[in-house]
Amino acid sequence: MRTGFIITPDVPEAEAFRDLPIGAPQLIPHLSGRPWIVGHWASDEVVRAQVGPVQVVVIGHCPVTTERLATLAARVRTPSDVDDLARALPGSFHLVVLIDDQLRVQGSVTGLRRVSYAYLQGMPIAADRADVLADLTGADVDQDMLATRAVCGGMLPSPLRDHSMWRGVYTVPPDHFLLLKRDRTAREVSWWGPPAPELSLEQGAPTVRAALITATADRRPPEGRLSVDLSGGMDSTSLCFLAAHHVPDLLTFRWGEAEEGNDDAHYATHAARCLPQADHLVMPQAKLPAIFTDPAAPADPEQPYLFSRTLARTRHTALNLAAHGSRQHIAGHGADELFFKFPGYLHRLLLRHPLTGLRHLRGHLAVSRWPLSATVRELTRGGDVASWWRAQADELAAPLADRFPPIGWGFSPLRAQPWVTDEALDATRRTLRRTADQVRPFAEDRGQHQFLLALRTTAPAYAQMGRIFAESGVRLEMPYLDDRVVEAALAVQLHERVTPLRYKPLLAQAMQGIAPPVVLNRSTKGDFAEDLRVGRRRNLAALLEVFAESELARHGLIDTGMLRGEILAPQADNTKNIALEHLLGCETWFRTATTRHTSSRRNDVRNSAS
Repeated sequence: MRTGFIITPDVPEAEAFRDLPIGAPQLIPHLSGRPWIVGHWASDEVVRAQVGPVQVVVIGHCPVTTERLATLAARVRTPSDVDDLARALPGSFHLVVLIDDQLRVQGSVTGLRRVSYAYLQGMPIAADRADVLADLTGADVDQDMLATRAVCGGMLPSPLRDHSMWRGVYTVPPDHFLLLKRDRTAREVSWWGPPAPELSLEQGAPTVRAALITATADRRPPEGRLSVDLSGGMDSTSLCFLAAHHVPDLLTFRWGEAEEGNDDAHYATHAARCLPQADHLVMPQAKLPAIFTDPAAPADPEQPYLFSRTLARTRHTALNLAAHGSRQHIAGHGADELFFKFPGYLHRLLLRHPLTGLRHLRGHLAVSRWPLSATVRELTRGGDVASWWRAQADELAAPLADRFPPIGWGFSPLRAQPWVTDEALDATRRTLRRTADQVRPFAEDRGQHQFLLALRTTAPAYAQMGRIFAESGVRLEMPYLDDRVVEAALAVQLHERVTPLRYKPLLAQAMQGIAPPVVLNRSTKGDFAEDLRVGRRRNLAALLEVFAESELARHGLIDTGMLRGEILAPQADNTKNIALEHLLGCETWFRTATTRHTSSRRNDVRNSAS
């Protein structure tokens, strides 16, 4: 995934951005000749068009020709007219449109491609990465946000997870665009909302199918090979067969399993036999870095990395794919967030269609083994999304019941681990209550809200994963997160898209005749819990060493003695291991951010002295 560009308005101060510290910088100028977009991107990741006073630049994956883009640009008169242009473009991309002295900048609706902005000497500048702006402006880490990440970890949902980790650097919500003007103002403007979930499964599946066909078409890179994950699950296997229609000689890849009960290998082997022109690469457990290998290694500097336990494996995977000639890799990330059985839809379904709602509720109770009393209590609990956030602040230190039914405005309730300090808890409560005063639902239906919540919470982490792949020269692509694919899936009625009795029914219906029936009818999901247990045991000493000199502890956010006791205690399940993973992501990110900030300040001093 391409990374690293800055956008400036057409003002004299923009001249300073000609010499940014970016490797092999590229420049798209304003008509005045001043820098407009400065950064680094591949030649096939930019499409430009100009019609009269309207200039349009698309950066990312967007299969659109210059001629088509110009036709769409010809209909634009004002920044709000860009709404129709954006909805007409397939893919996942940043869109930059200049209309006279008004500049509109936006990312993808999932948050995979984000927009951040800050003020430098009174001039607003935008970028695709918050950390780039933090370096340029010398911004300090937002200590309240750091505390909130350390306390809530991976449970912290959007919109709070969308926030930048630096004071004075702002991240635009995915459903907004940023409007920059020559008068040095910057404003976030809402433009996108999810479609109403009105289509039946039979009506919506062909649209999802068509969107996925477009999203995977012509993916062969200009040089090297195309590779695709082939885990044996429905998500990646579907993408393999879609991609193979255009690139039959692709390379498939999967990790070997440590869990004896993981039946991924069976389904992956069956799928591989149906792809005779492809090469199939399986990385056995013995050649994979264990989970939590090299835990002190930094990931990506934009924000704490959500998947720190598999960071070494991700880098190892990217290096191996590159060694086998891959220059572009397709992964199924985003499919769980888009097609999984999030049960928040039960609230509205029980009110509008009680008999159908009761059948679904009985199915969820049986399959997920929710406690009946807790489920009834959650279903009858009133309150809007703001009250949910306030409740998280009030109950942050309370114990969490087992098998809590995830049918509220969030998923799991936010709960603090024993190792966080009272100072961290106080900062987190302030942040949660501040969020409650500003929050709005992503959709009126709680179920639709949950799908968008899942997408917006994890998509930025997938973007970071893409940058890790890019370190090895491999571009990571995630078609399930393309804007038009997301819209097509969200348009299907929730009780047909989600059922406790069938696994991902919308995706299975959309892929009929494309992926093998045995995979589409699969009712199991691969389990990697044993990988986690083995990796934690093997790398326990290294994990303890990371936190022995903890930056989070030095800033009063965690108690290392309590943390050590929790790490060494017997683990009844993987709950603590997952919490440890997210704390590790915060620790390694904070070390990197502190080092970069100190280095940036030193450079500022040197530049001032010279």
